[in-house]
Amino acid sequence: MTHPKLLEITDRIVKRSEASRADYLQRMERMAGQGPHRGELSCSNLAHGFAACGEQDKQSLKLTESANIGIVNAYNDMLSAHKPLGTYPDMIKAAAHQVGCTAQVAGGVPAMCDGVTQGTAGMELSLFSRDVIAAATAVSLSHNMFDGALCLGVCDKIVPGLLIGALSFGHLPVMFAPAGPMTTGISNKEKAAVRQAFAEGKVGRDKLLEAESAAYHGEGTCTFYGTANSNQMLMEVMGLHVPGAAFEPPGTELRDALTRAAAHRLCKITALGNSYIPMAKVVDERCLVNAIVALLATGGSTNHSIHWVAIARAAGVLLDWQDFSDLSAITPLVARVYPNGSADVNHFHAAGGTAYVIRSLLDEGLLHEDVWTNWGQGLRHYTQEPRLENGEVAHVEGVSESADTTVLRSAADPFDAEGGLRLLEGNLGRSVIKISAVAPEHRVVEAPARVFHCQEGLKAAFEAGELDQDVIAVVRFQGPAANGMPELHKMTPYLSSLQDRGFKVGLVTDGRMSGASGKVPAAIHLSPEALHDGPIARIKDGDVVRLDAVAGTLQLLVPEDEFNTRHPARREDDDYASGMGRELFAVMRDAVAGAEAGASVFWKH
Repeated sequence: MTHPKLLEITDRIVKRSEASRADYLQRMERMAGQGPHRGELSCSNLAHGFAACGEQDKQSLKLTESANIGIVNAYNDMLSAHKPLGTYPDMIKAAAHQVGCTAQVAGGVPAMCDGVTQGTAGMELSLFSRDVIAAATAVSLSHNMFDGALCLGVCDKIVPGLLIGALSFGHLPVMFAPAGPMTTGISNKEKAAVRQAFAEGKVGRDKLLEAESAAYHGEGTCTFYGTANSNQMLMEVMGLHVPGAAFEPPGTELRDALTRAAAHRLCKITALGNSYIPMAKVVDERCLVNAIVALLATGGSTNHSIHWVAIARAAGVLLDWQDFSDLSAITPLVARVYPNGSADVNHFHAAGGTAYVIRSLLDEGLLHEDVWTNWGQGLRHYTQEPRLENGEVAHVEGVSESADTTVLRSAADPFDAEGGLRLLEGNLGRSVIKISAVAPEHRVVEAPARVFHCQEGLKAAFEAGELDQDVIAVVRFQGPAANGMPELHKMTPYLSSLQDRGFKVGLVTDGRMSGASGKVPAAIHLSPEALHDGPIARIKDGDVVRLDAVAGTLQLLVPEDEFNTRHPARREDDDYASGMGRELFAVMRDAVAGAEAGASVFWKH
């Protein structure tokens, strides 16, 4: 039986979204009513569309009786997770031919690596790249040549961007095909220890680079459970993958078979066949609630408290952080994967992976089972695991018991009774905190503030010994409108070091941390942001701040009458405005919505 609170939260989302969802579905219905779009093109348009195709494909496209799949590819060979995607288009085209269909690369979208840009000016383009990808996906699919879309992407902003763009073409069926994680290198615990030792000056850059290279060493997704791998968990539970596709490593025979299976299935569910499953039918309120529950149950990325709000809006569904927080209160934590544990995603996959998580949550009534997926009606399809049978994918029932309960547990016997995300409210505004990696004794911090306008300032203060005390670091002017809301993950080793020395430590920021938000309590995404004169702009050094993740509050302990007389601080420099392409994004900084509205340039509210 479905959990009554799950039904209640979903029902309020449905009611809140009634008008916007109806408008979205009407738009998709109008687009679907036009039939196969190639039939609407003039002879000149169509000739341009298949000019470079082989003769057999030209004949198929002229007849408009077999499906043509548009491939939207985020391939580049700098990004380890995306390098395998370079071979996918030819594989997909051959697979489409096997079932009498065709496929064309509709377009490419940018794919930047947050691991490369972390702590640099380039990171200030990262969040905005999501909306650039969404727009590029729309451009790719705008040629009216396609009966379905196959999106190739894995990492942080890429999958959300592809989803947002594809939802504007929700009258088409859409599949996602990932590349899988790289094989396991050194342990995440060892990597984190070397990073902290470097921050403390105990090891040199040579040792740091050696450790990082041993951790990130080959093709595939980084193996910690950050935003990229959270993306793949959510694609599974939303029914947009071939079941079990998320965490099979690149370069295996099964991985190639899963990619071919995505093309085969997509050809079967277009409007030209008898099993039409448009994306708009799959991605609804229940599907999105399922995604949030899976995120919370596995201790996934805090970035998705922004991304999935924007994705939902693209489907006409209105989510807010109260929905996340209320779902977290009923969702048990069933996975311990770094940074919420020592295991990596390969260990998680071997212990039972996505199929086990989905089965366990379904059995406890914590997911909507009667949803549509690309595999048909019902989420139980995604409790199956893929196997090779004569070189192709066959599905078998997934495991009913975890192979390692230190990594993966059932929802009936979880690591924690609630999920990893909470809403914090108070006189500083609204923010979110990920608590699944924060020890209970660190979840309440009351300490003097030390205010910074950038993470480099915090680094300098740490190195000068100025933070050797109980402290709540306040890092402001890091919101979407200020500088594109870069991740501030480079502060983690410094704050972790202070906490390990016995100090009470916290972080308050209008910026993001990352999918690797860790053991230091961090009130992030604080809204309204400093640039918009949010209360964070009026905090001074020495003000006492109380961060209480247990009560769900964030309070500045300053008399209200004194606080009201203060003028908001102004940004200290304008380095954010130019260099590294940032000048091209001024229009996006001016147009962007707040973090709780998805930090999107497409929808202000």
